[in-house]
Amino acid sequence: MVVAIAVLVAAARQVPAVFTSDTAGAAALEMLDTLLLVFIVVELLFAVRITIARRELIAEPFLLVGIIASIKEIVVLSVKAADELGKGAVFADSIREIAVLGGLVLVLGVTAWLLRLKEREPGEGDEGGPYTPDRGSEPAGGSEQRERT
Repeated sequence: MVVAIAVLVAAARQVPAVFTSDTAGAAALEMLDTLLLVFIVVELLFAVRITIARRELIAEPFLLVGIIASIKEIVVLSVKAADELGKGAVFADSIREIAVLGGLVLVLGVTAWLLRLKEREPGEGDEGGPYTPDRGSEPAGGSEQRERT
């Protein structure tokens, strides 16, 4: 939590530069970058706290940290890419990096969604789960269901 507060204080120190500096756009971008870093640190602390409390590794909070970090970089790069418009290779590299980060956000999002789907499925081997031959009992209409499948 100390890290999050320290980063927040660093962002607060950048506020006057946004209103007084000749390069207010760069100062605003720096402040935005720092504020988004605060969100990443807080989310990461939350993920670590959950992992320690449950004494097991839970992937979803860490996936969310990855999504937030990727979106942070997309926002910062897109603002910088606007300044590089018309500079050829530098602009093209920025666009490629934004595209890769966008793909990463999609992959991490699908992974988080699949994890949520997996958590909603009934446990394997539970009494309420699907029929398994080694359990020794058949579901209602067992022979009829086997013939249909």
